[in-house]
Amino acid sequence: MAASELYTKFARVWIPDPEEVWKSAELLKDYKPGDKVLLLHLEEGKDLEYRLDPKTKELPHLRNPDILVGENDLTALSYLHEPAVLHNLRVRFIDSKLIYTYCGIVLVAINPYEQLPIYGEDIINAYSGQNMGDMDPHIFAVAEEAYKQMARDERNQSIIVSGESGAGKTVSAKYAMRYFATVSGSASEANVEEKVLASNPIMESIGNAKTTRNDNSSRFGKYIEIGFDKRYRIIGANMRTYLLEKSRVVFQAEEERNYHIFYQLCASAKLPEFKMLRLGNANTFHYTKQGGSPVIEGVDDAKEMAHTRQACTLLGISESYQMGIFRILAGILHLGNVGFTSRDSDSCTIPPKHEPLSIFCDLMGVDYEEMCHWLCHRKLATATETYIKPISKLQATNARDALAKHIYAKLFNWIVAHVNRALHSAVKQHSFIGVLDIYGFETFEINSFEQFCINYANEKLQQQFNMHVFKLEQEEYMKEQIPWTLIDFYDNQPCINLIESKLGILDLLDEECKMPKGTDDTWAQKLYNTHMNKCALFEKPRLSNKAFIIQHFADKVEYQCEGFLEKNKDTVFEEQIKVLKSSKFKMLPELFQDDEKAISPTSAISSGRTPLTRTPAKPTKGRPAQTAKEHKKTVGHQFRNSLHLLMETLNATTPHYVRCIKPNDFKFPFTFDEKRAVQQLRACGVLETIRISAAGFPSRWTYQEFFSRYRVLMKQKDVLGDRKQTCKNVLEKLILDKDKYQFGKTKIFFRAGQVAYLEKLRADKLRAACIRIQKTIRGWLLRKKYLRMRKAAIAVQRYVRGYQARCYAKFLRRTKAATIVQKYWRMYVAHRKYKIKRAATIVLQSYLRGYLARNRYRKIFREHKAVIIQKWVRGWLARTYYKRSMHAIIYLQCCFRRMMAKRELKKLKIEARSVERYKKLHIGMENKIMQLQRKVDEQNKDYKCLMEKLTSLEGIYNSETEKLRSDLERLQLSEEEAKTATGRVLSLQEEIAKLRKVLEQTQSEKKSIEERADRYKQETEQLVSVLKEENTLLKQEKEALNHLIVEQAKEMTETMEKKLVEETKQLELDLNDERLRYQNLLNEFSRLEERYDDLKEEMTLMVNVPKPGHKRTDSTHSSNESEYTFSSEIAETEDIPLRTEEPSEKKVPLDMSLFLKLQKRVTELEQEKQVMQDELDRKEEQVLRSKAKEEERPQIRGAELEYESLKRQELESENKKLKNELNELRKALSEKSAPEVTAPGAPAYRVLMEQLTSVSEELDVRKEEVLILRSQLVSQKEAIQPKNTMTDSTILLEDVQKMKDKGEIAQAYIGLKETNRLLESQLQSQKRSHENEAEALRGEIQSLKEENNRQQQLLAQNLQLPPEARIEASLQHEITRLTNENLDLMEQLEKQDKTVRKLKKQLKVFAKKIGELEVGQMENISPGQIIDEPIRPVNIPRKEKDFQGMLEYKKEDEQKLVKNLILELKPRGVAVNLIPGLPAYILFMCVRHADYLNDDQKVRSLLTSTINSIKKVLKKRGDDFETVSFWLSNTCRFLHCLKQYSGEEGFMKHNTARQNEHCLTNFDLAEYRQVLSDLAIQIYQQLVRVLENILQPMIVSGMLEHETIQGVSGVKPTGLRKRTSSIADEGTYTLDSILRQLNSFHSVMCQHGMDPELIKQVVKQMFYIVGAVTLNNLLLRKDMCSWSKGMQIRYNVSQLEEWLRDKNLMNSGAKETLEPLIQAAQLLQVKKKTDDDAEAICSMCNALTTAQIVKVLNLYTPVNEFEERVSVAFIRTIQLRLRDRKDSPQLLMDAKHIFPVTFPFNPSSLALETIQIPASLGLGFIARV
Repeated sequence: MAASELYTKFARVWIPDPEEVWKSAELLKDYKPGDKVLLLHLEEGKDLEYRLDPKTKELPHLRNPDILVGENDLTALSYLHEPAVLHNLRVRFIDSKLIYTYCGIVLVAINPYEQLPIYGEDIINAYSGQNMGDMDPHIFAVAEEAYKQMARDERNQSIIVSGESGAGKTVSAKYAMRYFATVSGSASEANVEEKVLASNPIMESIGNAKTTRNDNSSRFGKYIEIGFDKRYRIIGANMRTYLLEKSRVVFQAEEERNYHIFYQLCASAKLPEFKMLRLGNANTFHYTKQGGSPVIEGVDDAKEMAHTRQACTLLGISESYQMGIFRILAGILHLGNVGFTSRDSDSCTIPPKHEPLSIFCDLMGVDYEEMCHWLCHRKLATATETYIKPISKLQATNARDALAKHIYAKLFNWIVAHVNRALHSAVKQHSFIGVLDIYGFETFEINSFEQFCINYANEKLQQQFNMHVFKLEQEEYMKEQIPWTLIDFYDNQPCINLIESKLGILDLLDEECKMPKGTDDTWAQKLYNTHMNKCALFEKPRLSNKAFIIQHFADKVEYQCEGFLEKNKDTVFEEQIKVLKSSKFKMLPELFQDDEKAISPTSAISSGRTPLTRTPAKPTKGRPAQTAKEHKKTVGHQFRNSLHLLMETLNATTPHYVRCIKPNDFKFPFTFDEKRAVQQLRACGVLETIRISAAGFPSRWTYQEFFSRYRVLMKQKDVLGDRKQTCKNVLEKLILDKDKYQFGKTKIFFRAGQVAYLEKLRADKLRAACIRIQKTIRGWLLRKKYLRMRKAAIAVQRYVRGYQARCYAKFLRRTKAATIVQKYWRMYVAHRKYKIKRAATIVLQSYLRGYLARNRYRKIFREHKAVIIQKWVRGWLARTYYKRSMHAIIYLQCCFRRMMAKRELKKLKIEARSVERYKKLHIGMENKIMQLQRKVDEQNKDYKCLMEKLTSLEGIYNSETEKLRSDLERLQLSEEEAKTATGRVLSLQEEIAKLRKVLEQTQSEKKSIEERADRYKQETEQLVSVLKEENTLLKQEKEALNHLIVEQAKEMTETMEKKLVEETKQLELDLNDERLRYQNLLNEFSRLEERYDDLKEEMTLMVNVPKPGHKRTDSTHSSNESEYTFSSEIAETEDIPLRTEEPSEKKVPLDMSLFLKLQKRVTELEQEKQVMQDELDRKEEQVLRSKAKEEERPQIRGAELEYESLKRQELESENKKLKNELNELRKALSEKSAPEVTAPGAPAYRVLMEQLTSVSEELDVRKEEVLILRSQLVSQKEAIQPKNTMTDSTILLEDVQKMKDKGEIAQAYIGLKETNRLLESQLQSQKRSHENEAEALRGEIQSLKEENNRQQQLLAQNLQLPPEARIEASLQHEITRLTNENLDLMEQLEKQDKTVRKLKKQLKVFAKKIGELEVGQMENISPGQIIDEPIRPVNIPRKEKDFQGMLEYKKEDEQKLVKNLILELKPRGVAVNLIPGLPAYILFMCVRHADYLNDDQKVRSLLTSTINSIKKVLKKRGDDFETVSFWLSNTCRFLHCLKQYSGEEGFMKHNTARQNEHCLTNFDLAEYRQVLSDLAIQIYQQLVRVLENILQPMIVSGMLEHETIQGVSGVKPTGLRKRTSSIADEGTYTLDSILRQLNSFHSVMCQHGMDPELIKQVVKQMFYIVGAVTLNNLLLRKDMCSWSKGMQIRYNVSQLEEWLRDKNLMNSGAKETLEPLIQAAQLLQVKKKTDDDAEAICSMCNALTTAQIVKVLNLYTPVNEFEERVSVAFIRTIQLRLRDRKDSPQLLMDAKHIFPVTFPFNPSSLALETIQIPASLGLGFIARV
């Protein structure tokens, strides 16, 4: 089309700008052919005259429509040129914060210099399995495409990452490898993916350094091959490296660093293992201080060193080798500090005993003198003689640096070889994905040999890239049958020939290196002579004879010839190498063994591939001189060979390209420098890709997409049934030049700019239609408004005129009336004024006279009262003086009497020393002691009775304690808090001592206070009058405060109620969290169990020696009980069957619960033993301590006794407080948990409370008895202790005062001696019993220690075995250990089992006797006979055909029952033809019969087989939704039956009388209820996974991509990447597909009889999955974030809500799970401009996180030109408003999250006796009972 059609007024163009590179402008008038000037209007508001080039007359580049700006793929732009690419990248990077963009087959990655939350595992899962064009551009999308193509095409892949230093190449390569490690996993248990990722920190530490452009710049190239097996799991990896920057070891530029490892060593120098290295600060070494920047901000080198060492350990580098590496590195640092002293111009020396050199020699294990000699000399060999020549100081320094570089290069290659050895796998590699991390095109002010090699490599890679692009274009054109025309493109083969061909630059360089006197200058002259004026790509600088210029594909680069020869030779003196080879340090000679291993250790790879670094192009022939020749190969020659091998590898793979861009040189986050970006875009070939795409047909549409987009440009008659023909007809009319488009088989191909032209036509058509619609609507609105206004004006005029007439008549009437009123009013006012003045005068006179009279009266009255007050005050003062005198006299009398009493006391003590005195005092004490003894005996009898009752109740309580374990743990926490509270007693004791001191102070202060009191009384009397006045005010305030208190009380009650509701909600949330945590653990256990089964199967397959007659299967609830084991001894002995006599031929599944329960019991017994041992030790210490105190302290002071009693009282008071708090806590918990009847653990909690209450009451009684006895014994002990008359006169003052009867002391002494004898004998017997128990416990502890040592030895032996043998040995050892423990415990429990059986049988007989006495229907059975008789099942006589709801089967038919009822049952037939839950009813009826027979072995065997069989069915057919739903329903029904017929009152409320008769009588299956509950949770989680796998492919297509409302959203132009069309094809999913699937799920669950509450939970989970997956894809797809897509989503959500209403599931909570998706759709549709809009968005989107809101706003993209983009300022406003919101920083929702499931009790009304067994089940061998 003509330029005049495009360059019209208001058309926008790009013009060059020296600052911004390209600047946008707008045409002010149409362009006409021949115009030399364009009138433009710049965006900053200026007008400009743009002159066209008179030679080329090229017009400026046109801007793309705004609708195309910010596209994911640059090739989707209609106008493909440099300014369009630059602007698109800038908009995405700055405005949308998107760092990734596609450019055809290239991923452009811009370094944000900021951590972004887009690399988490949730993002990896979101990209896994997706097509590359479906999601937003990402490095994970490229990695997924490579992984998918490897699996689909059976072809190796390569990801080529290139860019400048600091552009993010290494990070991109790391993320790609992390993606492969996450999505593929490893084929073995050796964690290969972890090792692959662990190689990164090692390589970064030895190969990365800080440069002026990048803090972590890779100074070497690497190609990592990640190997995969046939199942495409990672099995290993191999790394190739090339062109290490060795010069950095000895020299760093300003603001740069050496390699990280040196600074890590210096930072860790203080570690004890590094003392021998004798390192220090990095500034003390010449090789690390030259850059002047030893520290990187934000990087801790010591921590990085720890990470490096950890990675080395993970990769199998032992500690000795690690220390060897560090020794060599430290030696290099010390070598750099070696200094030389010039002797003359041609020789130098090293100072004697030079410390750096001696440290270097010690570390390297070489001779000091020899190394010192060869650092200052060199050997020259001629044909006949060998000379030793001294070298100058400069030459010696260069030789020293060359040696350091050579050692580091050898060490680098050695480490790479060991890393490859660690990553190598013995499994055969099926395919690989290579990740090439290579430096991009480089040009600096001074370019040397390194830049030359780097740019040479980029020339080769660019050539390969161009060929690949053309190959893809050609394939696409041939596929669509479009004629292929050769496109002219830049071919860089001439540049490559200039470098690598014969007589090329590298060839001449190698030739010059062979010359004896070759220099850089002679080589430069050869270059000029060979290529000057012969090759257009080679130039000579004007002002230099030591440089040359090469025209590369990206730019011209000037190279300085200085240093080329030296760097190419890489010369190291052979004598120095020989000295190092003779080292005593074993590791050092390994680096220099031979060239094949030492020079290129990376060649030691398993695949046999020719090595990449420093290897010959041809294989060696084995000649002895070949090694020396290879050693002399130049660096350039080696690099060229390596590069050829790399290109061969890349050409043999499918390449994927990642181009990293550095946005600015200052590392500012999200700052875009246009100049730097354009330079890199040109250098990395992105613009060349654009140019190639623009030369062909870059824009491609399918016929359906074109028809949907441009339907508005067609007339009705143009629309035909054939879409292809319709598009052809329309295009022929719209675009006359047929060369601008081509018709393919499925697509239309457009030239550049044609889509923009079509968009312009479409926008013009829509604009014209909008104008017409607006014109018509505005005219209609204005006419309606005019008619309305005219009618309103007429009505207003009519009413106004009438109103005016009425107002005038009213005015006349009011004027006349006012005159009359004024006359009478003036008369009235004058008369009234006179009356008021007269009355006021009279009142004033009366008040004045009264005031004077009252004043006289008050004066007289006050004088009279003052006389009365004086009288009373003087009397009070006299009485006070009298009382004080009397008090002092009485106090003196008391002191005198006390002195006399003390004298009397001394006399009494003297009398008390006689025996007769003691006898008199102890009269009656014997009787008291006998009474106490009788009381103790009675208490012992009561205690025995209570113990018998306790043992009888223990069996009942033990079964309940298992359920209450979790609640008990919480109470134990509260008990621990109570213990900590008791710890505060010590602090209280200290406070008591302080209070005593304070008491003394207060007594001294009391006197002063009494003196002040007199003064206070006088002051108070003065204040009385003031207080009386204030009292009235206070009364008023009191009333106001009372009113306020009432109001506040109301408010407080309301707030308390609100708090109570909030706390209740919080408790519910905590309960859900606990359920979720437990169910997650259960899920993890099931996964581990499956893994264990798989390992076991693999072991059996590996062994291939099946053992006949011994088949083991996993227990049903073994691992379930591993977390919830039961400690009840009675329950265990009842439930453990005796299997010692069973023959091994029976293939009965081994009940693993036996092992785990016994193991748990052993640990509990060990803990009990330890507790008893500690208690025994503590008692012994107490006895010894008490004896020592008795010997050391013959008497105890009365004050200490008083202190001990006070302490005990305080402890008791504290204990009472804690008890009260505990009771309040119990009460509160019981009140809160009361409404939650269905909550798990509520009945158990009440039982636990009852137990704790009874135990605490009994404990209180015991404590009181102990305290009484203790107080009596202590008082008696005090009475008999010897007393000193002279020194201890005040010891027993209080006791003497209490015991006024002198005869009681002697009686107490006699009784106390007998009591002491009795207590000593009891103490001795108790001590002996404790010693016996301690000896037994010590013996058991010693045996356990020996067992532990044996286990540790076995573990150490197992660790030395290979992984396969280790697994087998560990399993075999575990089985042996558990078997031994089982046998030991079975022997111990066998006797208890027999005893319990007897007692149970006896109890049953007693119960039957009681029933016989009451009813009279049972037979008389004596207990003695029953005890002597063996245990037999009791047959109860019943009537014929009076079924009891039981099913009888034989023990040998159990496997047949399980097989027919579970393993081979087809759910579909049962669900359609039979009653729901029939298998569960049948199984329960069989359990009932086994319970009726009192056969616990049969019950346990049936339940174990049932659970194992259900697991087996689910493992076999776990992907079938019907099967999983069927067994979830039956498992829940079986669980409900066990509860309904358990006999517990809480579950029997809804039973009929007949159902209550069917309750279980002999066994408590509570533990199996827990096991079945866990099994139901596992089945529910499997059901969720099944429905998730079914729904997952439908959700994105049905909820996002499909247009449910046709015509709302238009299709945007797309690039080369595949874009999922929103037009429904035959194979795509729609919303109806999702609804049909939901209907299918719901109908299947209803047919299977699933509980309604459980169905609601399943539906809620399904809707959560739908909402989470839809929202996650919306957040990762820019093309889906538009206004029209928001309308589509809201419509789809409304359809889902309608489905919930139809199914009566609105109260299931499913709608709430869609709230984030609904708010995201609303966010796409609301207005997004003003601050009010921001406030509305913040209040509306409360279910979305801040990151999600900002992401949606950043991704918002208009589909039509009439929509507006979201401004950056608006997004920042949103971020500021949401910065205080505390929500998760995670971007995506967890689509794998599973809500915790509950199984509310749902009793069945079906009577068991009415259930019929259909013949189709094949259960003829069972009989109804």
